[in-house]
Amino acid sequence: MAPIRHNSSGNGSGNGSGGSSANDAVLDAVRDCVLAVGVRRTTLTDVARRAGVSRMTLYRRWPDVRTLVGDLMTREWIDVATRAIPERREGAHARRLLVDGLVAGVDSFRAHPLFRKIVDVDPELLLPYVLDRRGASQNALLELLAESLKEGHADGSVRAGHPERQARSVLLIVQSFTLSLRTMTDEEDAELNSAAFLTELRSILERTLTP
Repeated sequence: MAPIRHNSSGNGSGNGSGGSSANDAVLDAVRDCVLAVGVRRTTLTDVARRAGVSRMTLYRRWPDVRTLVGDLMTREWIDVATRAIPERREGAHARRLLVDGLVAGVDSFRAHPLFRKIVDVDPELLLPYVLDRRGASQNALLELLAESLKEGHADGSVRAGHPERQARSVLLIVQSFTLSLRTMTDEEDAELNSAAFLTELRSILERTLTP
């Protein structure tokens, strides 16, 4: 299967809030289809029917289901990441906020219904972003990480270093916990093991970033 290409055709083709709302309605429809039957059994006809638009409307913006799912994953993954970012609070330095957000993000990501469905039914869709290339959501996450790391450099809570390179290294760490954690947990007590491994993740990140 060819890799899904995360692009801006879905989220950026409309002008103003009306276009954005229409795109979100289509992405909501493809999300419902994927959650119901998986990616391989989802068709543009199904998505058009759920979204209340014609197939030609979809074809003008997305050439196939894979492109649609790519834009959906970009929207959903970035939403998970931004929601995981903790609010700034007095006395909390940048490293603390960054580590809190990363651990919460991994936990939320692994519990996300779309992610769980893809891992269970269509895991090959994730392989290109592990073995071959970065997707739009990964690039967006790298930007968020780099900015947070720069703040940590400025307040002295993060060890000095190249922020973009540090961001990529941190993303490699959290990706491994997100994608592979269940291979390292015991099935009979997965919830307890997951919590323990998230504690380990926090320790790894703290030791990696502390000056």
